[in-house]
Amino acid sequence: MSEPLGTVPDEDATPDPDSPEGLGRAASPVTDAAVQRSREPLSRRLVLVNAVGLIDEEGLAALTMRRLGARLGVEAMALYRYVTGREDLLDGIVELLVDDLYGDPDVHMEADVWQEYLQRLAHGVRRLALAHPLVFPVVATRPPAAPWVRPPLRSLRWMESFLEQLQRSGFSDWAAVESYRAFSSFLLGHLLLEVSARGAEISPVEQNPPDTPRRTDLSSYPRLQALEPELSQDHSAEVFDESLEALLDRLEVTRRTR
Repeated sequence: MSEPLGTVPDEDATPDPDSPEGLGRAASPVTDAAVQRSREPLSRRLVLVNAVGLIDEEGLAALTMRRLGARLGVEAMALYRYVTGREDLLDGIVELLVDDLYGDPDVHMEADVWQEYLQRLAHGVRRLALAHPLVFPVVATRPPAAPWVRPPLRSLRWMESFLEQLQRSGFSDWAAVESYRAFSSFLLGHLLLEVSARGAEISPVEQNPPDTPRRTDLSSYPRLQALEPELSQDHSAEVFDESLEALLDRLEVTRRTR
């Protein structure tokens, strides 16, 4: 559990295994790549990596094209070859962090046991959140590629992997979709609380009004294509009630065992 603001961590305590300190290294390849900014030619990835680094060090409010250009040693206008503006920059940051999961050796695209798959994936997302607590709210609040894509696992490729894994493990279409919603809600709620305790601003990121939604190309994602009608349905009230009932059941067990 993260330390409350204003407290001094116990130096003798065991570090959180998902934190950079617990891992004994940067918890994200994005963090490692930031040190290379002076040796690489300018590219979209380098711009995004350093945008993440700037937010990590100074907070989201510090992210401007001028400040980012200065960090990279170029004029702000030079960045527009790689990002079209702040909105594209924020979208790119989200894609960069979520794609970082593919480089995590402890996260697998498939597993023999579905519980192991979800545990590895959940801890991988948590490692990203703890490595970049000031950036994680951007992942949580940016408009997704499609209205039924839920943060923080906002990747069509990961959604396809998730649904495939659960269906292969015996989940029906309905059960797989409901599990995706419940899993996303658990991760988002828990991790936003954690990064907030680490000083992150979790209010929605300022952004331009969304354009008319465009059709998402799902031709490479057969399960998403088949389940799009179910994914598009709003079951927020049911998911909330079921999660609340599960919490109450857990609290009753706690009451009886103490």
